[in-house]
This record gives sequence, structure tokens and C-alpha cells, in this order.
Amino acid sequence: MKIQQIKPAYLALAVSLALGSGYAQAQQNESKAQPADDSKTQSEPAAGAGLDFERIVVTGAVARKQTVMQSSVSVSTLTPTDIEVATPRSTAEIFRMLPGVRSESTGGEGNANIAVRGLPVASGGAKFLALQEDGLPVLQFGDIAFGNADIFLRSDATLARLDVIRGGSASTAASNSPGGIINFVSKTGENEGGSIALTNGLNYDTLRTDFEYGGDINAETRFHIGGFVRQGEGVRDPGYQGESGYQLKANLTREFDSGYVRLYLKHLNDKAASYMPMPMLADGSSVAGFDAKRDTLQSAYLTQTVRLNGDNQISRGDVRDGMNPQVNSVGAEAVFELPEGWTMENRFRLSDISGNFITLFPAEVGDSQQMANSIAGAGAALSYAVGPNAGQAYNAKNAMRIHTFDVELNDFGSIVNDLKLSRSFGDVDVNLGYYVADQNISMSWLWNSYLMALKGDNAELLNVTAADGTAFSEQGLVAYGVPYWGNCCQRNYDTSYSIKAPYAGLSWAFGSLSLDASVRRDNGDASGTYAGAAQSARDMNNDGVISRVEQSVSGINLAQPNLVNYSWGYNSYSAGANYQLETDWALFARVSQGGRANADRLLFGKVNADGSVAKEDAVDEVTQYEFGSKSRHGDLNLFATAFYAETEEQNFEATSQRFFDRVYQAQGLELESSYRLGDLELRGSVTLTDAEISKDALNPELVGNKPRRQADLLYSLLARYYLEKAQLGFSIIGSSDAYAQDNNDLKFSGYAQVNAFASYNLAQNLDLSVNINNLFDKVGLTEAEEGSVPANGIIRARTINGRTASLGLKYQF
Repeated sequence: MKIQQIKPAYLALAVSLALGSGYAQAQQNESKAQPADDSKTQSEPAAGAGLDFERIVVTGAVARKQTVMQSSVSVSTLTPTDIEVATPRSTAEIFRMLPGVRSESTGGEGNANIAVRGLPVASGGAKFLALQEDGLPVLQFGDIAFGNADIFLRSDATLARLDVIRGGSASTAASNSPGGIINFVSKTGENEGGSIALTNGLNYDTLRTDFEYGGDINAETRFHIGGFVRQGEGVRDPGYQGESGYQLKANLTREFDSGYVRLYLKHLNDKAASYMPMPMLADGSSVAGFDAKRDTLQSAYLTQTVRLNGDNQISRGDVRDGMNPQVNSVGAEAVFELPEGWTMENRFRLSDISGNFITLFPAEVGDSQQMANSIAGAGAALSYAVGPNAGQAYNAKNAMRIHTFDVELNDFGSIVNDLKLSRSFGDVDVNLGYYVADQNISMSWLWNSYLMALKGDNAELLNVTAADGTAFSEQGLVAYGVPYWGNCCQRNYDTSYSIKAPYAGLSWAFGSLSLDASVRRDNGDASGTYAGAAQSARDMNNDGVISRVEQSVSGINLAQPNLVNYSWGYNSYSAGANYQLETDWALFARVSQGGRANADRLLFGKVNADGSVAKEDAVDEVTQYEFGSKSRHGDLNLFATAFYAETEEQNFEATSQRFFDRVYQAQGLELESSYRLGDLELRGSVTLTDAEISKDALNPELVGNKPRRQADLLYSLLARYYLEKAQLGFSIIGSSDAYAQDNNDLKFSGYAQVNAFASYNLAQNLDLSVNINNLFDKVGLTEAEEGSVPANGIIRARTINGRTASLGLKYQF
């Protein structure tokens, strides 16, 4: 593949930072960062030094136990105190503090679109990025349709830290993760004690309790247990209790003379509303009657939907389930020093994963009369189907055609094992590993169509009647299926994916120079079946009459399933060098190539009749180049990385029913820094990205355009000030403008979201806190269905939530 030159301006900026770092270093006394002191109370500054270049790199490490300063990868860590100041309302909002990471977290607790360093998000999820818990992936594929990995992941009081690696050795450290790894590392009871914290919404309805405790059982054994429980409407009021659930996590560690064994347990059963794109004006302002920053499409008038399930039996879906992950997992971790200098590490996890994903999607927002005519012919009329105005005419100008994204997640279970052997041979460190995983993807799409008033705060369902009085709907339901999209989306998947990946890495250190290289070979097999929609007449309400909407009911074509039977394989490599010019200044460079196997998004279009898949469709590859600098200047730490990436992309998007077959190029610069001035701590990042579509097999007219939603500038700033018995903090998350779609017509304005945090020590170990998310109540658009402004000026888009405030009380013991 042809490699573009990194733009001179970016390279010059990186070099100038590096040279500046060296000059500043020469003017200062030698200083080294120390690890954070967990014994500090909340009103005291931690003893760490910002970015902590002296911590050992664990996530994504190649071979040697190296510090950040010694390694040639771009790594970051977030602690619970960092996250606290950022005031996130969901797990995906945490990722917005990470340099190089674009997290579109406006969908609620899960279903976020997460990208890194300009790598594309052509459809949704985290395709090129792996989300891990304690070193193993949550799912083998981060962008399963309606089953994105972040849906099954919750951050709570059991979190010790968030480790992040971008680019670099992520290509060989894990399967399907060439862009990076975000690893949630759990507390393991090393520090005796625990905490209990209550959070209550001040201007929104939520009550959440987080708890954790750990410590020694005896001299050789320790434990940790914790989790959360919550209930409430959530940050947007859906008209019912939109959040309800809990998580329990525990681990037990047994120490031996030569190593340790650790057992992990996790149970998650949580319900949270999923926020789809909502009607708003193209300038980001709200449509009359619908507050884009606070309202939802969900309504108390639409909580149940009747449909045929994956076995074509009449069943009921509960919209109040929202995103409902149900996870039971058990895992084990063993690390031992063996004779002859070898070290063995083995991580294993067995996960039973299922649940539901059900939400409302606005397939059409437009003129209510035209919508009625398209269903029941000229002269059709709309009337309220429910509520106090039931039976009365609906005369508002606009209405919404709603599709229920009603998906049963039958089986997303997985088995994962990662075995690694390591040994040092003088100055050379070697590791050899073998990764094995099985991932099930079994789900049923069971969608219906409704008409709804265009308003927030419990929008009513609408009935449509033809000019001759014939009813074309029942209680707002206009179709068992989605005829507006060609009855595309009644589907059933029953597939399994097997991955086997041997890998190896070595590193060599000689004085100030460190070199490392790693390779990985991923081999996979996909098997199973999938089936599409079949139309039939069915008495869905069991009244003995086939009404008009029952004349064509979408079910699953169980008689003609399609075969899935293909394999894939790809090689990954990564090589880097790090040179420590001074104690507090190092330069590094890296070249990497990785891959990502495509899974369920190939079905219904890319799988041949015999179940095979073309080689070029099965795997997308990413090639990356990096050059960077790390430096300390007293209490100021700087981390700069210039990057270039070329990415292949095959994908399918359910909401637009489109396939993608493209190549993208992205180049840019990451800057991350921290500064300590007395009782003031600052931490920030800036990511500059210049990305374009360089090839498009299906839509060549898009070549040269910017990828949708990719901003040239992303930035964050976190500040915390310590008083004698209190803390004050704020964070800023910002983005420059970006195009809504790849046609580069409709453009979102840039925005800056400010969050505020304050806490006060009421008594020893007891802290009262208040935090405000989106302090200035800004609009910040992250995605839209439309690429151009429609005639009525109404688009369907997602924006950050409006201002929300919460009160917290935390006791540490």
C-alpha cells in the first residue's frame, strides 16, 4: 500500500516539542515520578507525578517489564479520582478523557461509537478497539450489531484503574484490536478496607449505591468484592423507570512462593434506556415540543410490543428493558516463576452472556398528512390512539414513524484462554503465547412499526384511517415488521466464531536504547446459520379476525436458513524503538500492522450461498506509523505522538441498510500532559487528526472526503484543587466541527462541554460531593442520520445530555 507522508506541520510540531523537552530537561534537576499513595484522604493530593512515566506497562506490553519512559508505545492511565472529576454519566463518557479516542457516548449507558486516531466508525461500536476486563476482552468483536461490547461493561467502585494503549503493540497483544486496547483493571484487595457511596440526582431521577471491600484473609490469601445497585428514570425521562439493575464482582487471590492464582466472578443484570437519534433542527436547536437535550423517544404509551419471536411464536417485548445485559462469568489468572528462568501467565474466562436490546428509532420525521397518505392513501386521517385525547383528530403538522429496534440477545457467550511464557536471556526478553477463544452470536431481530406524535414527555401513539374509514393501524401499530424499509429486518442469527492465535515477542535493552518486535497469527472459523424475513397472515391478537395490519406479519424464514461456513487468517506485526536521551526525556518510533476479522455485519449481503466469504471481505487490515516524545520537566510531564494510519473497512449499517467497502487514511498528532503546582493538579490532551476516504469501491464519488463525524480537533482538560478539607475540580471535553455524513454537506458545529465537581470532608473518611455534567447546558451533536438538511429542516441526531447535577456521599473504611 502506498504510504503518505505525515504533514510537515504535524511533524514539525512533534519535533519541536521533543527538542523543547530536551532543552527544558537540561535546565532542571533530575526528577522521577513516584507511584500514587492510595492512603491519602480525598482532601489531600496524591503523591503521583501526573502521567506517571515510571509505572510498569502491563496492558499491551510486548515482552519486557518496561516503564512507560522505557517503552515505545503510547499508553495512558485513568484513576478513579480522575474519573470522579470528569463526572461521567455512563461508562462510555469516561473514554472521552483519553487522548486519541473519540467516544460518541450520547446513546446512554452503552451502544457508544468508539474510535481511535482517525480509524473509522463506519457503522457503530468499537470495531478496531478492544474493551477488556482484567486483560481479557469483553467480547471478541466490539461492533456486533445491537451487541456492542460496552453494553456488557460497567464501571463501578471495584475499578482500580483504566489502562489504555493506542496503536503500537495492540496489534499483536490481542485479537481484533489494531487500534488499541482499553482495559478495566479490578482492585484485588492489596489494600485493606473499602467504601460505600450513594449518588442521588438533583435535577434528574437516579439513586445509585456503589460499594467495595477487600483485604487479607490470611498471610497468603486476599479478596475483593464490590459492585453497584441503582434505579431511577435516568438522565432523560422515558416516562417510566429507565434504569434498574446491579453488578456484583469478586476476586480471590492465593499467593505462593513462586507466584499466585486469582479467581474472578462477575454477575451483571442491568437495564438502561438506549437513546436513538432524535428530531431536532439542523442548527442543533430543538423542535417545538421536543427538547433535544432532555427528551426521549420513549414514552409511557409504548412500553409493550407484540411480535413473532425467533421461533415464529407470538411473544411480547418490553421496551422498558432497554439495553439489558445479563452476564455471568468466571475467570482465573495464574502467574508463576518456573525453573530455568521462565515465567508462565495464563488467563481464562467463561462467560454466559444474553439479554435484550429494545428501543425506539425514528425511521421518518415529517409532514403528518403525507405520512398518513403514504400508509392509507390520499385523504387519510390521523387521530390519537391513546391518552386523554384518544379518538380525537391529530392536527399537528409533523409526526414520527417509529421502528422498534427490538432485539433478543439469545447467546453471546464466550470461552477465552490466553497462555504466555516469558524468559530473559541476558539483555533479551522473549515471550511466546497462544490465544484461544470461542464467541457465540445468536440473536433475533423482531421489529415493528408505529406512528407517534412529534413531542417529548410521553408522546402519544397515533392511528391512521383511510378516507373510506378503513383502519390501517391498531393502537398506533401500523405494521408487524418494517415495510417502510422493505420488511428488511426480521432476522435470526445463530453463529459461532472460533479464534486461535499464536504470538511471540522479544525486546532488547542496551543502555539507553530499547528495541522490541512482536508478531501474531490469527486464524478463525465461522459457522452456523442466519435467516431473514418471511411474510404471512397471522392473528396476532387472537381475536379470531385477520385485521389489515395482520395480513402481512413479518416472521423468520426458518424453512430457508442461510449457511455460514468460512475461515480467515491474517498476520500482525509491530516493531518499535525507544531511546532515552536523558533520565527524563525519551524518543520512540513504531511501525505496526494489524487486522480485524469481520463477523455478523457480513451476513445478509457478503456471505455466498455455500457459506463462504471472500478473503478481502473477511478481514480488514490497519497499517500504522508512530513517532513520539516523552519528557518530564519538574512537575510538568509531556507525551507527544505523531501518527499515520491506513485502514481497510468492510461494514454494514442497520439504520441506513448500506454496506461500506473503503480505505481510509488518517494522520495527526496526540499531545498529553500533566502539571502539578502546589495543591493544583492539571491534566489535558489534544488530538489533531487529518483523515480522508482514500478509496471507495461502492461510492467512488466520496473519495477525498472526510469520514463522517471525524473532527480535526479533540481536546480535554481536567483540573483539581485541594483545600484543607475540600476539593474543587472541573473538566472540559471539546471537539471542533465535523461532517454528519461522508457526503460532507451537513456539518456539526464544534462544542465544549464543561463539567464541575466539588467535595467536602464532613468527618474523618466521610465526604459529601456534588457534580454537574454539562454545566453550561450546551448542545453538542455527535451523529445524525441525514447528510444534508431536508426540506422541513428537521434532522435525526444525537446530542450530549443537558445539564444534570447529582449529590454524593462516600464513606471509606
